[in-house]
Amino acid sequence: MKSSDIARVEAYLRWVLGSSQVHIDAPRRRGGTVEVRAGDEFLGTLHRDEEDGEVSFSLHITILASDLLGPTELKRKAG
Repeated sequence: MKSSDIARVEAYLRWVLGSSQVHIDAPRRRGGTVEVRAGDEFLGTLHRDEEDGEVSFSLHITILASDLLGPTELKRKAG
């Protein structure tokens, strides 16, 4: 994925999600995984698809069950 694609998608996600904490990390090696995070928290992977001259991007979000917090834990983490 081109660095210009990464910058455009990052700006879009920051705007849509209302958070400057969204970051997209370029792959460490050519053809590697493009990772999306909020602050230090990994959110998922970004993929670019081009078909019939149309370009689209998909964000695959990964949520581990162990990362899910109940209401009590959320209050503690926020407070």
